[in-house]
Amino acid sequence: MALPVTAHTSWIQSVRAHLWARNVRPADYVLAALVGALLVIGVMMIYSVSVGPNLQTGDADPFSLVERHVTMLALGLCTLVICSRLEYHFWQRAAVWLMLGTLALLVALLLFGEGVQGAKRWLLGPSIQPGEIAKLVMIIYVAAWLSSKGKKLRNPMYGLIPFSILVGIVAGLIILQPNYSTAFLIVGVAFTMFFVAGADLKQFVVSAVLAVVAAGFVISRSERAMARLWSLLTDPAKELNDGSWQIAQTLIALSSGGIFGKGLGTGGGQYGYVPLAHSDGIFAIWGEETGMFGAALLVGLFVVLAYRGFRIAQKAPDDFGRVLAAGITFWLVLQAFVNIGVVTQLIPFTGQPLPFISYGGSSLVMSLASVGILLSISRAMPKPPVVKSVPAVGAAASSVKENLATTKKNATRFYGGRNRRPRVSTRRRAAGIQRAADPESDV
Repeated sequence: MALPVTAHTSWIQSVRAHLWARNVRPADYVLAALVGALLVIGVMMIYSVSVGPNLQTGDADPFSLVERHVTMLALGLCTLVICSRLEYHFWQRAAVWLMLGTLALLVALLLFGEGVQGAKRWLLGPSIQPGEIAKLVMIIYVAAWLSSKGKKLRNPMYGLIPFSILVGIVAGLIILQPNYSTAFLIVGVAFTMFFVAGADLKQFVVSAVLAVVAAGFVISRSERAMARLWSLLTDPAKELNDGSWQIAQTLIALSSGGIFGKGLGTGGGQYGYVPLAHSDGIFAIWGEETGMFGAALLVGLFVVLAYRGFRIAQKAPDDFGRVLAAGITFWLVLQAFVNIGVVTQLIPFTGQPLPFISYGGSSLVMSLASVGILLSISRAMPKPPVVKSVPAVGAAASSVKENLATTKKNATRFYGGRNRRPRVSTRRRAAGIQRAADPESDV
């Protein structure tokens, strides 16, 4: 027997009420415009680094790389729209299942993944890269976990120790691929979120020291990584002359652009000189073709993206939204500057794509999905302020105190107070609540 139309409609409305964003304000269109500009630059650069070399080599389809990139871009944009419309607490409810699925993918990669140059990073050919999926899922899970702890986060038995075990498991599975740069990126973002969520400063310092020690141990087990790091610290010129052809070529391409560049599509680095010109080395080609001004423009776009992302985190209505927005923003910006730092030899050569610009499947889709979540958080309506000027007595006074306590509890911890300190201590917040609830108190 078919369901009545009213029941069917009610079911749809129930699902929509639980998943779809409602009572929303306009999204952060500045952030959307920034990401759109980066995507346009990305398509232009993929065209520049692929079509000319493919025509020179007689490729039957010189536009194949551009077509695949645009296909993944379309998929990523659809994901962005869906994530921007979903109520962002959906990810909080799905965090455990997302993490279990990601752990299963990482284990399956080690068991069934195809090795390329000694590393296993893709499943089903070059289709799925679990390490890229793990970046976003880890941020979602950590944000949900941290926001559920409250004051217990300052207790090492409930905060630092289980948090370190959780992050260590995911990072360890990625290191086994091996993929050191992705593992270090995930660890860095996770511990930054741990601090933003309100962890004790002493715990943060201890965790940072332990993370550095663990990273040093991991690097010491790789002769190639140790050689690159030692050469960079002691004699960078020696690395250019004796060991790293890749770094030398990226620096040559970047410097040859001068102030104004050679012009879009007229660079020479993509013709076999710059390795991985469509992914890890794409910033070098951009600098060659647009010069110092173009390079500064691109860096500036990522700086503004960081500002908009942290602004969304500041204005988020609850702890989960704040920690999630801060983690996503820090991930995108840190990955961008890791890529730029490698090209400019500020850090040892490692493989991280430039977000929104480098060619990629999983990386591009996950980056755009994260922007969709940021836009969803920016659309969330803040809690209405409590009117303090209305006098209240008796039972009404008790209700006002409860409302004030709730409002202060949900106030921002990411940027708190008049002087915009990054974090506000629990003691200071408690004192603020007492003063707001009882104006006659001398606390």
